[in-house]
Amino acid sequence: MDRSSLLQLIQEQQLDPENTGFIGVETFASLVHSHELPLDPAKLDMLVALAQGNDEGQVCYQELVDLIIVFLCYGARLNKWVLQTYHPEYMKSPLVYHPGHRARAWRFLTYMFMHVGLEQLGFNALLQLMIGVPLEMVHGILRISFLYLAGVLAGSLTVSITDMRAPLVGGSGGVYALCSAHLANVVMNWAGMRCPYKLLRMVLALVCMSSEVGRAVWLRFSPPLPASGPQPSFMAHLAGAIVGISMGLTILRSYEESLQDQCGWWVVLLSYGTFLLFAVFWNIFAYDLLGAQIPPPP
Repeated sequence: MDRSSLLQLIQEQQLDPENTGFIGVETFASLVHSHELPLDPAKLDMLVALAQGNDEGQVCYQELVDLIIVFLCYGARLNKWVLQTYHPEYMKSPLVYHPGHRARAWRFLTYMFMHVGLEQLGFNALLQLMIGVPLEMVHGILRISFLYLAGVLAGSLTVSITDMRAPLVGGSGGVYALCSAHLANVVMNWAGMRCPYKLLRMVLALVCMSSEVGRAVWLRFSPPLPASGPQPSFMAHLAGAIVGISMGLTILRSYEESLQDQCGWWVVLLSYGTFLLFAVFWNIFAYDLLGAQIPPPP
């Protein structure tokens, strides 16, 4: 069924007798389902939210039909590849961190395997290839893996303290730990570096990092589509950056020197351990003591 036939059908069935250009949402939904358009209720609700509405809760059916046609042509196929957190099935994954599932400790790490769409996945993959791979080639897999996982764990624990109602997905905590550690080392050793593209790499990394943080903040507080609960937090980005600057400066300072021989390494490790201990006690006691109203787990 094309747009013209659907509009004609609406007029024939007198669903808009006053010819206002608007139609009730429930009426339109029943019309779509009665003619077996390949559109499930969740996607229809999404399109209704995007269409122009009036004070009476009706939507402009011409604009809504246009959105449906575009969605059927392009969005249906793309949605097979992109995970969106406004879909209820997304948050049911056993890997996603959700404040209602804090007792499942593995979620504080496994959330890094889930991403909110191709944009977040693309940013993280680009930064890891551009910065993570060269760091691993120089400093070895053990040091870089430890720094990455420290950023991931700090990210989820920070969210559980500062943004108690929000879920969390994506490996941004670990990625930002690597990026901030690398950038801090570049700044401190700028004069001694002989890389001809060091300025370009810094600019590209800063642009990608800033874009991803801005996108995460926007999605957290102004999601483009209605959601059943809070959107994923952006605090993991900031926590990862702090871990990278503090711990990364010690880990990446000299790949030839053993970490056990560096006094700064033990200071940073003690500080990180203190934060982990505080975060554990916070997750055990603070939610009940503060009466935090967390959304029900999916």
